[in-house]
Amino acid sequence: MLSAIVFFPLISAGIILVLLRDARQIKVFALAVTVLELALAIAIFVVFRVEDYNVVDNMELVEDVSWIAALDIRYHLGVDGLSVPLVLLTALLGMCAAFASWSVTHRVKEYFVWLLVLQTAVTGVFVSLDAVLFFIFWELELLPMYFLISIWGSGRREYSAMKFIIFTLLGSAFMFVGILALYFSTGTFNLVELQGVEGARLLLPAGAIFAFLFIGFAVKLPVWPVHTWLPDAHTDAPTAVSVMLAGVLLKMGGYGMIRLAVGMFPGRAQEYAWLLAVLAIISVLYGAVVTIRQTDLKRLVAFSSISHMGYVLLGIASVVGAGGVVNAVGLTGAAMQMFTHGTITGLLFLVVGLVYEKAHTRHIPDMGGLASNMPVIAVVFLLAGLASLGLPGTSGFVSELLVFLGTFEVWGWITALAVFAIVLTAGYILWMLQRAFFGPQLPRFAGVGDTTALEAVPMVALVAAIMVVGVYPAVVSDVFALGLEPIVTSLQQGAVP
Repeated sequence: MLSAIVFFPLISAGIILVLLRDARQIKVFALAVTVLELALAIAIFVVFRVEDYNVVDNMELVEDVSWIAALDIRYHLGVDGLSVPLVLLTALLGMCAAFASWSVTHRVKEYFVWLLVLQTAVTGVFVSLDAVLFFIFWELELLPMYFLISIWGSGRREYSAMKFIIFTLLGSAFMFVGILALYFSTGTFNLVELQGVEGARLLLPAGAIFAFLFIGFAVKLPVWPVHTWLPDAHTDAPTAVSVMLAGVLLKMGGYGMIRLAVGMFPGRAQEYAWLLAVLAIISVLYGAVVTIRQTDLKRLVAFSSISHMGYVLLGIASVVGAGGVVNAVGLTGAAMQMFTHGTITGLLFLVVGLVYEKAHTRHIPDMGGLASNMPVIAVVFLLAGLASLGLPGTSGFVSELLVFLGTFEVWGWITALAVFAIVLTAGYILWMLQRAFFGPQLPRFAGVGDTTALEAVPMVALVAAIMVVGVYPAVVSDVFALGLEPIVTSLQQGAVP
C-alpha cells in the first residue's frame, strides 16, 4: 500500500512523458492522479486510526525487502503516528498544486512530470525506514524543485533555484556525514533500530553526529541564520511550487529533526535544548519583524513561514522537560504546527497566486478595494490570514496553543516572547488585508474577476482542513501523540552521559 502511494505519481509522470501529447489531456490526467493519490492517503490514514495492520516495531503497513544485501541496505517502508498525517498533508497539497497549475501554458508536459516526481520524493521521505532510502528520496526532491523554479518561475528564477540547491546540498552533506557515522558505528541503516543509538559505542561523539543531523534539517526547516534561500525561492517560484514548498518541503526538516535527531539522540537533544530554544525565538521574532516590512504579497507570506516554523523548533526544544519530567505536549504541538502550517500557508500562497493572476500585481501599496470584485478570494484570504495569526476555531490556534503550553514551564521568558510574536503576526496580516482588499477600490481593478469553480476546488479543500482540525483537533493530534510516544519514552528514561 505504501509503495503504491509513493510510486503512483512517479509512474504517472512516466505515462505523461511517453504517451500523452495534448496539454489539456495532460492536465486532466495529472488532476486525476493527484485526486486518486489523496484518496489513497485518506485510506491509509483511516486504516492507521481504525486498526493495527502489519505492525512491526510500532510501525504499520511495513514493507521490508533486501535491496543491497552486502551493505544491509533495505527497501524498508512504514508509517506511524508521526508520519501518516504528513503523508496525508502531502497528498492534499499535491492535489491543490495540480489544480493551481491549470493555467500553465509553457512546456506543460515537462511541468507536470516534475510536479508528480516531486510528490513521489516528498512522500518517500515520510515513509522511509532505511537511512539510505530516506536520503535518496531527500535528494530526489532537489531536481524537480530546481527545474520548476528555474524554468516556470519569475523574476530572478535561475538565481533563486541555484540558491535553493546550494543551501540544501550543503545541509544534505552534513546530514549524510551523520548517517555514515551511524552506519560505521552500528552496521545498520535501519531507522527503527537506530532510535536511542547514543548509548552505543559511536565512531564520533554523539554530540557531533547530532549536530550534523540537526544542521541538515535546520536548513530545510529553515532556521535562522540558514533561512535566506526561502524568501527568494518563494518569491520567484510559480504558485503551485510555492504551495508545495511551504506546505510540505519545509516539514521534511521538522520531521527529520524529530525522527532522526531527537529520536536517535534524546540525551543530546535535552543537553542542547537551550540552543534550540534560542534559535527558535530568533527565527520567530526575526521572521515576524522582517515580514512587517514586506510590500510584496508573496514575500510577506514567505517571511511569515520563517516565523511560524520557529514554533516547530520551539516545541522540539521543550524535550528538556521541567523538573526532569518530559512533557509531550510541546513535541505534539511541534508536529501539529507542521501540519497546520502546511494547510494555512498553502492556502495563503494559493490565494496570492490567484490575486496576481487576476490583478497582475503583488505590490501591496499598488492594491486597494479588491474585495469588491473578488469577494470569495477576499473571504478565503481573510480566513487564511486569521488562521495564520491563531484565531480560535482554526487549526493555527490549536498548534500554537500546544506549543506554548508545552514550553512555558521549561522556557518561560522565551515562550512569552513567542506569544508576543502573535501580536506582530496580527499586525502584518491585518495591515496586508486592509491595504489590499478593503478601502476604496482603485479604478484599474474595476474589471478584475473573482475565482472560477475550478480555482475554488483547492481553496475549499484547504479551508475544510483548517476548520475541521480547528474544531476537532484530536483527529490529527491524537495520531501525532501516538507516534511520538516512543520518543517521549526514550526522553523520560534520561540522558546518556
